Amino acid sequence: MWKLVVIARALLLFARSNLRLVVGDCFVGKSKRPPRNDGRMCGKTCTMKKEIVLLKLGGSLITDKDIPYTPRLDKLKELTQEIKTVLDLRPELLLILGHGSGSFGHVAAKKYGTRDGLIDPKGLKRPLGSDAEYWKGFAEVRFQAAELNRYVMESLFNAGVPAISFPPSSSMVSNDRKVIHHNILTIRKALGVHLLPVVYGDVAFDEKLGGTILSTEDVFMFLVEQFSPSRILLAGMEAGVWEDFPARTRLVKEIQLSDYEKMRAGIGGSASTDVTGGMKAKVEEMLALIQRTNGLTAQIFSAEENGFLERALRGENVGTLLTA
Repeated sequence: MWKLVVIARALLLFARSNLRLVVGDCFVGKSKRPPRNDGRMCGKTCTMKKEIVLLKLGGSLITDKDIPYTPRLDKLKELTQEIKTVLDLRPELLLILGHGSGSFGHVAAKKYGTRDGLIDPKGLKRPLGSDAEYWKGFAEVRFQAAELNRYVMESLFNAGVPAISFPPSSSMVSNDRKVIHHNILTIRKALGVHLLPVVYGDVAFDEKLGGTILSTEDVFMFLVEQFSPSRILLAGMEAGVWEDFPARTRLVKEIQLSDYEKMRAGIGGSASTDVTGGMKAKVEEMLALIQRTNGLTAQIFSAEENGFLERALRGENVGTLLTA
């Protein structure tokens, strides 16, 4: 009898150590065996293929990046309605939404050097004034980022999209801008009850730098490891990646990892104040993710024209597709 008890306890411990979130009847999130991506049934009753997609609404899209603290409320209303339309039509789509800070966070961040941190790579304090001045700026950037997030959440609410916000400043710790701690279970729980998780560019405490700013792409890099999404969508103002920026006469429809070096010099930065990097930084971050994540693609596109976000969410290439 005692042998049966020992075996039962061992099986219970094994089950707990391999616990995975069930959404409907399908497993979502990081596990030793990834979820099926071939459309087959993943259980006795699950017939729909669950797809996880990370979507970023760029700061230049949802704010006027050249006029501080100015949201584009009509554009937000339009975008959240497109999200609502696709989620209603595709219940199998599991979306995690992120957004930039645009004219809310970047101005204060540049003034105080928030992303650079309090401590430089050699362990010396940067010449940014007193510690108190740096942390004052840190708090101001957090306040402004949260203000824009409130507008985004209000627009989602008005569109009928149930969503919950996960501010990186209160949930993430990084080391040299790489997320090393996050209570990821809360996001899994949100997906499990069909709430839309929303993250955004925000300040974070950093083990190496003291403090920093995590861009939405920085946060996505961590989420990719946890959720194994099939697609990342970066919606902004630019139609995609231009081969000849800033002339903007030759749009690149697809970039494969092996072809990137040939066009690297023609890809520019950002036309507005953006302390987290411009287009070139985004392309290189996405290609790095694609290189180490099986089956992942990314798309950079403009959602300025009505309907483009909906088309991208449905799977159409409306900008520049990045692939392995």
